[in-house]
Amino acid sequence: MSIVANKPEPLLYEMSNPGTIGYSLPACDVPITQLPNHLMRDDLRLPEVSETDVVRHFTRLSQKNYCVDLGIYPLGSCTMKYNPKINEEAIRLMGMSSVHPMQTAETAQGAMQLMYDLQNYLGEISGMPAVTLQPAAGAQGELVGILIIRAYHLSRGDIARNEVLIPDSAHGTNPATSAMAGYKVVEVKSDARGNMDLDDLRAKVSNKTAGIMFTNPNTLGLFEEHVREVNQIIHDAGGLVYGDGANLNAIIGIARPGDLGFDVMHSNLHKTFSIPHGGGGPGSGPVMARADLAQFLPSPIVGKNGDEYVFENPAHSIGRIKSFWGNFLALVRAYTYIRSYGKEHLKEIAEVAVLNANYLLALIRDVYDPQIPERECKHEFVLNGTRFKKEYGVTTLDVAKRIIDYGFYPPTIYFPLIVPECLMIEPTETQSKASLDEFADALLKIAQEARDNPKLLRDAPHDTPVTRLDDVKAAREPVLRYEHA
Repeated sequence: MSIVANKPEPLLYEMSNPGTIGYSLPACDVPITQLPNHLMRDDLRLPEVSETDVVRHFTRLSQKNYCVDLGIYPLGSCTMKYNPKINEEAIRLMGMSSVHPMQTAETAQGAMQLMYDLQNYLGEISGMPAVTLQPAAGAQGELVGILIIRAYHLSRGDIARNEVLIPDSAHGTNPATSAMAGYKVVEVKSDARGNMDLDDLRAKVSNKTAGIMFTNPNTLGLFEEHVREVNQIIHDAGGLVYGDGANLNAIIGIARPGDLGFDVMHSNLHKTFSIPHGGGGPGSGPVMARADLAQFLPSPIVGKNGDEYVFENPAHSIGRIKSFWGNFLALVRAYTYIRSYGKEHLKEIAEVAVLNANYLLALIRDVYDPQIPERECKHEFVLNGTRFKKEYGVTTLDVAKRIIDYGFYPPTIYFPLIVPECLMIEPTETQSKASLDEFADALLKIAQEARDNPKLLRDAPHDTPVTRLDDVKAAREPVLRYEHA
């Protein structure tokens, strides 16, 4: 494998050749009108390149992209899995792709039926029958959930509750969401087995507790062993339990959060239900709640009146959280994924996700150090890289950068924050045994390199158009636009 960095591709501006034409417009078939002078510029300084040059330039750039169709995305706590092509076929159906948000309900009955059914599916999967599809992302879903909890307490005249408990292993959005909703964040410590410390929880719960936000399985990839007891402690204090549904893919079809005592939760549709993530967005984070909280859901939701699907406004709604009805084509993808599996096979998502994670961990655990070695993981696992740093002078960042040279996207690093030199890996259920073996082999070779040639890791990546970047300089002195020399 070459360790010589490639030269960066020339920018279109640098390929510009005055007088080169890359397009040909037809003759204007409408009257030509003079534009206002204040909107005109003498020189737009656009590159002058041929169509061939433009196509080749962007094609070369696209071939440098890593995507979920090319290989494994082992991003712990932020599932990136294969997006089935049947989902894309479904969203291209005329009734799905051409529906307009300003249409009346009478002319969008098919789309509304899909949303109504998806609400019911998510309610059944979660064990919480009240569902909104509006939130445009998991983080926005969290905000909806906390606002529902706040509305619940205010409706009871319980205005003294101003604290939300959050485990120290939580996603960063949990404390941020609580603070945005006006709550004080109270941290709960983890115990030696990766659970919430029950003694610390009991010491911090009070009549000021509005609720708790936690993920199960948690960000250590472990199922909370005392989940029912945690929820009972909060309920006994008069609070509500919010479930961060980021890791629903680890328990879908096997355990329902509503049955475990959760009151509200969101689900990231990309994490469990295969909609594209990140640049492939937009996202979606539906929120599910127990029946008596339905009155607080964002308005409107889809209901049914006889054979007709209608938009309904909950009696004490927290109001809109998103324009129109949500990111509709994301909902179509999730609906398609659920229907493709069918009720009887949905649990296979969790079974294979957990199997893959434990198989991969078994392949590397003699070389890399699991944070909680005595417990089996669920869908993801967390490694502690302290020994590599101490013995070889190699950081988790160095390992992650070297993974790029082997043709893989690096796992999540330095999260959760409670694990020193953290490396967090989630293979997902869509990876084959062969791909897991290949990824494990790369990790084992990198561990050998760390012992024999640590500088190789510290200088990685070697085969990318740009090698190790100066993150501090990039943050402090960002280049926001291209200036042609």
